[in-house]
Amino acid sequence: MTVHLFIYGTLKRGQPRHAALSRQTFVAEVRTAPAYRMFNAGTYPALVEAEQGVAVEGELWAVSETCLRELDVIEGVAERLYARRPVLLQSPHDNVVAETYLYLQNIAGFRDCGSRWRGA
Repeated sequence: MTVHLFIYGTLKRGQPRHAALSRQTFVAEVRTAPAYRMFNAGTYPALVEAEQGVAVEGELWAVSETCLRELDVIEGVAERLYARRPVLLQSPHDNVVAETYLYLQNIAGFRDCGSRWRGA
């Protein structure tokens, strides 16, 4: 079984952790619904849900459950750094059931990244 995953930072193509997706399937470049904000957490971005959100740019991937478990480790899910949650995407992908990694820690003092992660 595959899961659709919205990637917005260091796992994207050309980014440092992209190798973790090497055997997975790229679907499309996508944007979220304007329900999120992205912040610079140093060497990686922190995506959070926000009432005054923006449409965040990223990539949609079809990933295996095995890969998803590996990504959960990379993203610090057990340590409660991130949680994998449903994400709302814009048309024409708004009917895709997808998940993403939402940041769980305090974002106070982090710089807003706008709609796209450009690196640290």
